[in-house]
Amino acid sequence: MRALKAVLMAGGEGSRLRPLTCGIPKPMVPVANRPVMEHILELLARHGFREVAVTLQYLPEAIREHFGSGGNVGLRLTYFTETEPMGTAGGVKNAAPFLADTFLVISGDALTDLDLGRAVAFHRERGAWATLVLARVDCPLEYGVVITAPDGRIRQFLEKPGWGEVFSDTVNTGIYVLEPRVLEYVPADRPFDFSKDLFPRLLAEGRPLYGLVLEGYWCDIGDLYQYLEAHRAVLEGRVKINLAHREVAPGVWAGEEVEIHPEAVIKGPVLLGRGCTVAKGAVLEPYTVVGPGSRIGARATVKRSVLWEGVRVGEGAALRGTVLGRGVEVRAGAQVYEGTVIGDDSVIGEGAVVKPDVKLWPGKLVEAGSVVNYSVIWGTRAPRRFFGNEGIAGEANSDLTPEMAVRVAVAFGALLGAGSRVAVSSDADLFARLLRSACACGFQSAGARVVDLGIGIVPLHRFGVRALACRGGIHVRRDERRPGRYVMVFTDGRGVNVNRDLQRKVEAALARGDVRRAAPAELYEVEPARLVVEGYLQALLRGAEPRGPGERPGHLVLAYDPSTLGALIPRLLAELGLTAENVPREPVGVDPDGVMPELTRRVVETRALLGAAIGAGGEELVLVDEEGRVIAGDLLLALLGLTSLKVWGGPLVVPVTAPAALEALAQAHGTRVIRTKTPPAEWLGRLLAEYGEGEASWSRVFLYCDALAALTAVVGVLCREGVTLGQLVAQLPPLYRKHEALPVSWGARGRVIRELAERPTPHGVELVEGVKIYYPEGWTLVLPDPEEPVCRVYTDATSWEVAEALTERCLARIKEILGE
Repeated sequence: MRALKAVLMAGGEGSRLRPLTCGIPKPMVPVANRPVMEHILELLARHGFREVAVTLQYLPEAIREHFGSGGNVGLRLTYFTETEPMGTAGGVKNAAPFLADTFLVISGDALTDLDLGRAVAFHRERGAWATLVLARVDCPLEYGVVITAPDGRIRQFLEKPGWGEVFSDTVNTGIYVLEPRVLEYVPADRPFDFSKDLFPRLLAEGRPLYGLVLEGYWCDIGDLYQYLEAHRAVLEGRVKINLAHREVAPGVWAGEEVEIHPEAVIKGPVLLGRGCTVAKGAVLEPYTVVGPGSRIGARATVKRSVLWEGVRVGEGAALRGTVLGRGVEVRAGAQVYEGTVIGDDSVIGEGAVVKPDVKLWPGKLVEAGSVVNYSVIWGTRAPRRFFGNEGIAGEANSDLTPEMAVRVAVAFGALLGAGSRVAVSSDADLFARLLRSACACGFQSAGARVVDLGIGIVPLHRFGVRALACRGGIHVRRDERRPGRYVMVFTDGRGVNVNRDLQRKVEAALARGDVRRAAPAELYEVEPARLVVEGYLQALLRGAEPRGPGERPGHLVLAYDPSTLGALIPRLLAELGLTAENVPREPVGVDPDGVMPELTRRVVETRALLGAAIGAGGEELVLVDEEGRVIAGDLLLALLGLTSLKVWGGPLVVPVTAPAALEALAQAHGTRVIRTKTPPAEWLGRLLAEYGEGEASWSRVFLYCDALAALTAVVGVLCREGVTLGQLVAQLPPLYRKHEALPVSWGARGRVIRELAERPTPHGVELVEGVKIYYPEGWTLVLPDPEEPVCRVYTDATSWEVAEALTERCLARIKEILGE
């Protein structure tokens, strides 16, 4: 390979690695006691590169001073500094005068030993304009997923997908081989990214854009979990780098002038930097890295920890799975636990305890004997997502505490901006009200103007956020299916669940732990909401069909929780001219067996128009017809689709999991079906885009997640057409549906989805979310669950037998991929 030039991107701030990066740029973070960027420069030198352009932005002088002209690593370095962030491609564009021929782009803050020469050779063989080096990973959620043809030509990009969009486990490593002509596409006056801007444009124009999967080690050191994993890989020999230490005992590497007492115990693999001292009785357990000049005191124990330069560990102290910055002092008898990060020059006093997952910013003092349990990062798994299907959920006073609610609300409020109007609400449960108060305090601390909607249901919260012109809000409710579990529902200014982009920003703010808080002069009193219930009821009534003078009033049998719905249902029924009785209520789930027998019995006995069990959150609904037949799940979704067509017309907007019968209904009504992804933010967002955001369209937009809107609309159709609920259901096409959940580990699900998507199928594959495989007699959808290690299989067919057969075929294919 003739000598090429490379561009090393070293402008990273490393916000997710804070407090480690409070005083240094991310490429200077040490891995195995040397800056991670130094390992990358040595990799370039090994593959024949001689000249490297280094793009800088955050704390550039730290990199210039350490590496200088590059002679120590056998390279000639030229520096290009951005005065403001210009994106990945924009930063490289800044170095364009340096680049006259094919060149390689690589990140200075990842650890890898990939064969760069092979990537360049592949690029030239294909005549590519751009070649992306790809790697296979177990969990591709936080990366850019790339889908390629068999010859390597790129077909599709997915930037940080949800599990339902993971059609491949091959991800973009941030290593590119490029022709100079691609920089002509990069504007000089605004931020521009390779993955978000340049490559999608080249793909759209049909330019020769290729991807190459390389074997070897690659780790994007994006967070603290990956930082520790990179050290584990080094100590296990899984990544080929120059350790620059000698092996003094099996699995024990040490620099010069290391002193180890004969009665110290060291269990490899362990790495000891130059000038370290390990005292009598000290124990170093596997996967420990000790920085240069550090001292481990007598009888101290260190397990699975990374200590930077100049750390002092006192007599009898205990470190477990922690990272200590430069100059940290842990005094005698102190204990520092799993997942903690202690910033530079901090002091942990004698006998103090730092509980799991705590972060201390540089220069902090923990007084002797004190216990620090204020956690900035929630949980110990990484990458850990706070948000699940509905919001943030957890066990009361365990996963989900008032302190946690305050911190989340501060982060959310800071993102919405000081002075923003926000709403809080909850159901009537005591702990839910406690969390609501905590959220209000957190919002206030961020300088937000808080409106308290009080006790209510999720749809009322959505309406209140919109009606009061709030930027967002949080509703807290108990989980009916799991006693002791609670859910915090986050909404944007439209009353829709916040999207994944905003969720990530909240998670990143929590991980950094340094969100902006308001000064006393910027604080606002909490305001009580006014007239929200009245406005909500009026919005529901706009979706109802009026009764004619000759139509009989109906009687309903309901099962609901009066503590949250008692202020709404009686008033709504009075406006509709309906009578009702409320039977003792049990939890309502998607499973029809969860509807109590008493409800169905009373519907038949009283000859009611219908029965309805309404979830305490006001979102779930199960109907019972005049003969006691239960209408729930897919059948209810189809019924609501039919109701929407009769009241408002088309098109229908439903998730990818919805029954195929809706296409037949839409066709019969002269319209079409639009299918969306399943997350509420995606579905509701598309409904708003199609139907509008005014109050007049409330029931139409929120029909599928507002039990009262759905009940009002269905009753309206029954009264207008003079039919029973059973007769209305009879207008639906038959449904032959089957659902299964197959355990698939987090690490294997990306491969499962990729292989299903790549397998040739004669009748086509759809990749809206998950993989939908079409057959002449139906379809099967495989959708990874975002919260559990399972893949859910949905089948829609022309008969029960076919549904069973298609499901079994799909399950067998997944098991084959898994090697079962």
